Amino acid sequence: MTAAQADLARARTEFDRAVPPAIGIDAPRVEDGAAIWRIARDSEVLDLNSSYSYLLWCRDFAGTSLVARGPEGEPIAFVTGYVRPERPETLVVWQIAVDREHRGKGLAGVLLDALTSRLAGQGVRTLETTVTPDNTASDRLFAAFAERRGAALEREVLFDGGLFPEGTHEPEVLYRIAPVAA
Repeated sequence: MTAAQADLARARTEFDRAVPPAIGIDAPRVEDGAAIWRIARDSEVLDLNSSYSYLLWCRDFAGTSLVARGPEGEPIAFVTGYVRPERPETLVVWQIAVDREHRGKGLAGVLLDALTSRLAGQGVRTLETTVTPDNTASDRLFAAFAERRGAALEREVLFDGGLFPEGTHEPEVLYRIAPVAA
């Protein structure tokens, strides 16, 4: 067993212990798109994309996204992402959200750990995401993720607020975390 395989196995064991038995985590399915859209809408902090885009995420990016399911199999949290075409070692986390009644239990962190552990076996070494300055929950989530991984966290403005057509958007700060292997 290589060191990377051992790290992946250790992360998987820690992940299994962290998830309550009634919660399942797997790849999203197209029929999850509407629920994921509702979770994003109800988050009150994410930029809401069209419902159509969530259906596409569930179809085209299921391999780089995860859904947490409640006891009845319904989506209660999600993380969507993609691998950057120009940097195949980089996972971009597009959105992550937890349904209101399941917040505060560490589920978002579990989803991040599970996704990056899964993709580390495919060569992903870096996580990128953007966070607006007013989104303290996401700032804490990604800072804690970097700390758990013993990884460096770099921040820089990726898109200044003035670039957005509505004129009232805060800047999007790029968070770059590496290495993400557990």
